[in-house]
Amino acid sequence: MELLFVRHGQPAWADGGKPQMDPGLTALGCDQADRAAERIAKRGADEIISSNARRAVQTAKPIAERLGKETTVVPELTELRLPDWSHLSLEEVAREFKKAREREPLAWWEGLPGGESFRAFATRIQRALDDVLGARGGRRVPGEEAPIWSFDRDPGRLVIVGHGGTNSVAATLLLGMAPTPWEWERVHLNHCAFLRLTSVPLGRGIIFSLRASNDCEHLPRDLRSA
Repeated sequence: MELLFVRHGQPAWADGGKPQMDPGLTALGCDQADRAAERIAKRGADEIISSNARRAVQTAKPIAERLGKETTVVPELTELRLPDWSHLSLEEVAREFKKAREREPLAWWEGLPGGESFRAFATRIQRALDDVLGARGGRRVPGEEAPIWSFDRDPGRLVIVGHGGTNSVAATLLLGMAPTPWEWERVHLNHCAFLRLTSVPLGRGIIFSLRASNDCEHLPRDLRSA
């Protein structure tokens, strides 16, 4: 089986000059999504799964249309939940992010004040993985230190449209790496970049093997953004 994680296209965070808590895509983001869909359609996919955030749903739409499939929306795959900053100016939001980056490393586990903690986020993503893979015949083999999975059928190629944090945390959990609260920095993904895991038989089940990360081959240089 293969898990193809796709980060959403460029979001319109500052649409109308105000911070957007659930932004859609910019024109560039729509172009990025179309290029991603074109590349994915060449090999095909068995299922399209998406976060419920607008930017992810809009990115998944052209992929599903090209493949003639419906998108399964999984709310638990949404990004780390931020505080409600919709009442702030763009400059104030930038200052909040700057202050957050200057904190001591251990403080990053708590997330941003008023938002979701990173511990809760990592737990949520693990639960989402268990649910998504469990619904497709998978389960984690008990008693194993590393994440070894057993499947009663091959789910095929799953395209999962998510976020920089969601996709990086999911990958590190599936690979058996201890998560850090700066996972999107350790496993950087540009907008509409691919991260690809494939299954490899091992012991009583399968493990996931990293085959590509921040793969932007489908995007010309002038369509790339971070």
